[in-house]
Amino acid sequence: MNSLEPQRVQARFKLGYPGFQLDVDLDLAGRGVTALFGPSGSGKTSCLRAIAGLERRAKGYLAVNGEVWQDDDHDLFRPVHRRALGYVFQEADLFGHLNVAQNLAYGLNRVPLAQRRVALEQTVALLGIGHLMQRQPATLSGGERQRVAIARALACSPRILLLDEPLAALDAQRKAEVLPYLEKLQGELDIPVLYVSHALDEVARLAQHMVLLEAGSVSASGRTDALLTRLDLPLAHGDTAGAVLSVTVASHDPDDHLTTARLGDALLSLPMQVANVGQPLRIRVQARDVSLTLQQQSGTSILNILRATVSAIAADSPGQVMVSLDVAGCPLLARITARSARTLGLTPGLALYAQIKGVAILG
Repeated sequence: MNSLEPQRVQARFKLGYPGFQLDVDLDLAGRGVTALFGPSGSGKTSCLRAIAGLERRAKGYLAVNGEVWQDDDHDLFRPVHRRALGYVFQEADLFGHLNVAQNLAYGLNRVPLAQRRVALEQTVALLGIGHLMQRQPATLSGGERQRVAIARALACSPRILLLDEPLAALDAQRKAEVLPYLEKLQGELDIPVLYVSHALDEVARLAQHMVLLEAGSVSASGRTDALLTRLDLPLAHGDTAGAVLSVTVASHDPDDHLTTARLGDALLSLPMQVANVGQPLRIRVQARDVSLTLQQQSGTSILNILRATVSAIAADSPGQVMVSLDVAGCPLLARITARSARTLGLTPGLALYAQIKGVAILG
């Protein structure tokens, strides 16, 4: 990290606790969602707090899209209140004596008019909270409170948004309520979003980039779709392993409630999506839902039969293997039995077909 690059988040921190040492060197995208992912105790929240300036003991360097906020080699440390950031915690920390509109006004009023970069109206529309403006926090659902908390953080016109497991305190129904709004942040915000989570399904759905943390250190960093399918990483193994595919909506079939999406020169049929033709989508295909065949099948209920090439094979659980595939230039995983791998004669470079049930694809 010798030079300062625009549109990047560059963070280098060392922080010691009894029995734990945070030692990270990050070079992250200056736009879009980057997930800090790892088990409890891996250093995710400590890293986020250091970026926010809440851990003064964290020594190092931080620059956000060309603006240096910390450089201990030159005795530079910008305190929290002078860092243009938004921070949302697991529990929405709203002011109980203020209604939603007043909570948002609190965030807005922290920024001088000339420095406001995010329109409040855009934020309210983005998070779908216009009908909540006169409500008190105590009358909101958990999902509504989190959406208001994110809106208040954005009202501060931050240069970076920090989300510390914002869905961890919500049940499955409330998570499903909030996730579509978080997805909108990817395309609407021209700032970096750092998203802390230990839930792989959230990360796969929301983040374009990932940083894997383990015992306070970075074990891997890169594009989400690439890391999820690397057989040398634990993410690509076990029952939750899967691939994220970036596709484009080609057409809709309202009669059968199916959407056709384009993946390179291949077409996929998946459950009906609320998206316009030509709109990009991120879909997830779990490895356990992919089967392999040497010849293209007919007379089958499986809608998606795609040409593929075996990239690599690795042992998974006892009696099972994980197969990395290339489909139209995109990585895909298939989890099959070791016996099936032997029967098919799987080796890297082998051409075959990957079969995916339409109902198994996660939008």
